[in-house]
Amino acid sequence: MRCLRPAAFLAASLVLLLATGGTGVSAEASVPAAAALPRIRAVRLPDRIGPPRFRDTWSGAAFDVCTAPSTDALRAWRAASPYGAVGIYVSGSQRGCPQPRLTADWIHQARSMGWRFLPVHVGLQAPCADPSRKPRRIDPAEAVQQGRDEAGEAVRAMRSLGFGRGAPVYLDIEAYPMHDAGCGRAVVDFTLGWTQALHAAGYRSGFYSSLDSGVADLAAAARAGSAPLPDAVWYARWDDHADTASSGPLGPQLWASHQRVHQYHGNVQETYAGETLTVDRDRVDGPTAG
Repeated sequence: MRCLRPAAFLAASLVLLLATGGTGVSAEASVPAAAALPRIRAVRLPDRIGPPRFRDTWSGAAFDVCTAPSTDALRAWRAASPYGAVGIYVSGSQRGCPQPRLTADWIHQARSMGWRFLPVHVGLQAPCADPSRKPRRIDPAEAVQQGRDEAGEAVRAMRSLGFGRGAPVYLDIEAYPMHDAGCGRAVVDFTLGWTQALHAAGYRSGFYSSLDSGVADLAAAARAGSAPLPDAVWYARWDDHADTASSGPLGPQLWASHQRVHQYHGNVQETYAGETLTVDRDRVDGPTAG
């Protein structure tokens, strides 16, 4: 999904990685995880329904790609590649690529081949994020409601594609600088509203971001007692470790019960059975949509 290539070295302890490849979305800024901890205060929203009882999980290799590939490519890759799930951009006003193939029929055909799905929504971004690529950003004063609104858009798209209740949708938040505490709080508030509305509609909430910005702030919110939190976290760290055992801000305790996806390499070309795609590689131990 998001590609993390080095952009600048700010100091020996700070590496800024910009994501521009396969999916055209995200960036990773590596900072000490502890920097996120004092930024977040506990916020609790009503979540009377809670996450859906249907909690199907899946473990295995996945890839994500900017534009949904052809069914011919999916068929070839299903037979010859190690992958069993594919990340797709189902909704959001700031998706990086057009989706001419992404229809309910495409989902039906891919599902009949045995593919699982990681649905992704790309909407408003962090207030302090670089606006040059994704200019629409969260308003801190309206963050919770904006998160709810984005969830409503995602639910409509999921239903139109044939994904029923219980399916997850992953909110894509590009990496952002960690010098602005209010920015991190806005991202967390937005994510709580997103999760609340998805649960109310019967869908599971997922969250994608850099391990050292969005995920670090969300982990701090979890430790502070904020709720409702996403049901799964998809973290970007391009370390070439195809696992979900993060030793960073998540630690071994948070989202540890089959609730993680790790994007561990990005913007690579792979060819199987004569079909070439540019993808990001992921390891899944968490919710997917069937």
